Amino acid sequence: MVTKRNETVPGKKRGPLPTARGAGLLCAAVAAAALLTGCGDDDKDNGDGSGAAGTSKAPPTAASATASGGALTEDQSERKDLVPKAKVGYDKALSAAVAAVPKSKPVSTELKGPADRPVWETEVATTDGSAHTVRVDAVTGKADKAQAKADDDADDKRELARWLDKATVSAEQAAQTATGKTKGTVTSVELDDTDKGTPKWSVDVVTTDDWNKTTYDIDATNRKVLREHVDRD
Repeated sequence: MVTKRNETVPGKKRGPLPTARGAGLLCAAVAAAALLTGCGDDDKDNGDGSGAAGTSKAPPTAASATASGGALTEDQSERKDLVPKAKVGYDKALSAAVAAVPKSKPVSTELKGPADRPVWETEVATTDGSAHTVRVDAVTGKADKAQAKADDDADDKRELARWLDKATVSAEQAAQTATGKTKGTVTSVELDDTDKGTPKWSVDVVTTDDWNKTTYDIDATNRKVLREHVDRD
């Protein structure tokens, strides 16, 4: 319903607004302008790099923090401390361990700490599946005396002997396949088997730009990559 006050009389012009009403509209316009100015200020940086005031930002993930030079995770820090200290590579560690056990073949090797005394925990086995562990100094390359694995029973030995017999791909070849896909430092190589009973090599490669670890499962009969997994923790 239109009130009489708002009606326009035909043939007459609308008169000037009452003073009080005009002043009210002017104040409202000034207040609106001030509000817009304040909103504009909120979009400015507060000087602490947090962006707009009152705006919450999600914390960076470990991967994004690492990529931008942020804090490393605990595992990444351990790799950063340990890997550069190893002056002897996995291949020389395997060679030293094989030399310590006559007529043996490599089964596994893994770089372990502490960072001030890095060692390669290595395992080799003879063709009958008898396994021995050998610790190899990761700085000097010196191998300790081989220790026979006393906890392996006859079934364990037969299984390991079968893997060694079927594995036509060497540990070094598997590692070369892995580093051909991811440039980095090999920190572990291990002979295992797939669900189908085919032997495989699992190879860990650490990239020194982000200290992530990539694990490759490689068929030990044809060098085919069966699985690739990146550990960013």
